Amino acid sequence: MSTESTTTPAPAPGVQSPAAQSLRLDVRRGRWIEHWNPEDSAQWEAEGRAVARRNLRWSIFAEFLGFVVWQLWSIVVVSLPAAGFRFDTSQTFWLISMPSLVGATLRIPYTFTVSRFGGRNWTVVSALLLLIPTLGLAACVATPSTPFWLMLAVAGLAGFGGGNFASSMANITFFFPAREKGWALGLNAAGGNLGAAVAQLAVPLAVSLAAFVASGAAAAGKAGSTLAVAGLMWVPLILVAAFGALRRMDNLAHAKGDLAGSLAALREPHLWVVSLLYIGTFGSFIGFGGVFPKLIHDIFPAYSVFTVSAAGVPAALSLAFLGPLVGSLARPYGGRLADRFGGARITVASFAVMAAATIALVATLPLKGFWLFLGLFLVLFAASGVGNGSTYRMIPVIFARASRAARGGAPASHTARLASAALGLISAVGAYGGFVIPQLLGASSAATGSYVPAFLGFVAAYALMLAVCWGCYLRRGSLVAQAGA
Repeated sequence: MSTESTTTPAPAPGVQSPAAQSLRLDVRRGRWIEHWNPEDSAQWEAEGRAVARRNLRWSIFAEFLGFVVWQLWSIVVVSLPAAGFRFDTSQTFWLISMPSLVGATLRIPYTFTVSRFGGRNWTVVSALLLLIPTLGLAACVATPSTPFWLMLAVAGLAGFGGGNFASSMANITFFFPAREKGWALGLNAAGGNLGAAVAQLAVPLAVSLAAFVASGAAAAGKAGSTLAVAGLMWVPLILVAAFGALRRMDNLAHAKGDLAGSLAALREPHLWVVSLLYIGTFGSFIGFGGVFPKLIHDIFPAYSVFTVSAAGVPAALSLAFLGPLVGSLARPYGGRLADRFGGARITVASFAVMAAATIALVATLPLKGFWLFLGLFLVLFAASGVGNGSTYRMIPVIFARASRAARGGAPASHTARLASAALGLISAVGAYGGFVIPQLLGASSAATGSYVPAFLGFVAAYALMLAVCWGCYLRRGSLVAQAGA
């Protein structure tokens, strides 16, 4: 493959070009880009923006499919009884939470894959890895005699999709200038988060349609017999994502991390503070997103699935998808609000709304009103989505301030690498909320026969996180607050 490059025209004799200090972009073999600097306004306006947006689009698509796969089991478990599986409540909650446990853990090594292999290269590999859990799910659910341990192992493989977030976000942060990171990271994350909503919307529809086609109208309600479609339907899109990343994405030569930089991020106290906040925001989004179909099924069984019909073809529709949908759409606006008003302020407000919505949810559960329950949960999802965006936007600001304080004025490259490592590590810790929330709800149900104790625990956690965020990043006298976190 020949080397491609774009050059800056030479200025006339005696005339200083506005881009004289700009380095040209060289695209070398393997789509490696040299001399990338999004803070260089001349380079950014000439060609950088177009390159960054092209990479962002394919990153969003690949990450979207990662979230689809990550959340497949959240909706599949509701259909397992109809498919002939007999798992108890504890086993069901383990199937829901295992993908989050594995996905959160994989985010730690995935954080460093961009610097090791290149953003484009790893997007291709990570997309192809999604074929394993989708095909594995299809094989397992096709046979009701599949043992629980094997189902749990295959559910854990869905964590490949959860790991994608860390590498995707770490990659995209290198492509955009500081003034646009909040919006770009918000779009990247929101596009991925939408996968959770689409999975919960599309899987019941596809499975019931497949059952109708296979067995006729009389057997259309027996969706369990064709539950394998829940995995197989995503295989073509995964192949498209891998091919598109191969052909249209780029690797950035300067997006290199080192072990020392990663260890520096781990030693930074702010990493753990922001991780706690992210457990509250993203952990709530992914945790409640995973368990929402189960909650509706248990508390309001009559509203668990609606039957819709198009051209005489019945199909199953679960409204659980509305929660992840609202949370996903709210996320980029959390980043944009953080760009304008400061991430800490928006995060504090998000925790306040989340606590208030959860209190209202507990207070109104005895009324047995499904639509009120759904509305309050949508408020909770929206607040968690806004908090996801605002908390993530805080990270580059916080680590830039911490880096300057520690090094007496660190170079921009060091700050960017520190922030990139922190983005991935914080996303990993926060994702453990997707494991903790279903487990606490399951334990609450098993011990008391009610989900209320778990919800009250979540209220206390939101209050604690609000106080931590205010004390560290809004309190008068905080150095980070002065930096505009």
